[in-house]
Amino acid sequence: MAKVRCITEMGMGVDVHGKDGTKAARRAVSDALRHSSLSFFPLVGKTRDDMFVDVTVAVPDPSGVDTAAVAKELPYGKITVKAVQGGLEVPYEGKDSILIANAAIIVYIDDGK
Repeated sequence: MAKVRCITEMGMGVDVHGKDGTKAARRAVSDALRHSSLSFFPLVGKTRDDMFVDVTVAVPDPSGVDTAAVAKELPYGKITVKAVQGGLEVPYEGKDSILIANAAIIVYIDDGK
């Protein structure tokens, strides 16, 4: 099997109060999904369930991200999610912060070779 990269999409998500990396990551994935409509599957004899979806989310504290919860943002495909160091934490008054996550979603299909 050879996976062929078909789509790359990026998104950004924010948790304004609470410093919740999972919430910000889910919003980043949701944002990325709103930029795409994948309609090429009939052209290549595949369905949306045949795609492989690799998600990378960048947040200040990757260990705090529930990757299974982030994966639930994606409706189709064989999904993998990894959280990495990145994003941004913007200090706010008191102990509060604004947490920003970035997401990259890459869609592959098997070319049958």
